[in-house]
Amino acid sequence: MKVTIAAVGRLRKSPELSLISDYLDRFNKAGRSMGLGPAQIVEVEDKKNLGMAAEAELLARAIPDGAVLITLDERGEVISSPDFAKRIERWRDEARDICFVIGGADGIDPALRARADASISFGKMVWPHMLVRVMLAEQIYRAGQILAGTPYHRV
Repeated sequence: MKVTIAAVGRLRKSPELSLISDYLDRFNKAGRSMGLGPAQIVEVEDKKNLGMAAEAELLARAIPDGAVLITLDERGEVISSPDFAKRIERWRDEARDICFVIGGADGIDPALRARADASISFGKMVWPHMLVRVMLAEQIYRAGQILAGTPYHRV
């Protein structure tokens, strides 16, 4: 089961990029034996600054065919880490790839949001997109650790 994070904007060398790389590398190594991964980030950039509709077109091209589409959106469902892990496990068992979509500064175009199979939120607060990437990468890694039964996630 491949995991794709499709995000608007490019992260240059930064502490956030280091954290994302670390969590996804750990997920890829640990998840292999459970049929999880690989995980990757696909960054898209609206160089002409045409707005949400243009970003949505770029994001749509980054979504793998047949993948479960999950948007990260402040209006999405707030779920626990164990519930997130259960969903990933279910999609893996259904032999489906997963694509998480993180929009630009104005969010995700309503038409793309409407196509989503699920929408999740990291709470009612709005987070900078670079931090959302870090938080998502950590939660993907945490889900793998929960499914493996390691003590990384303690209740």
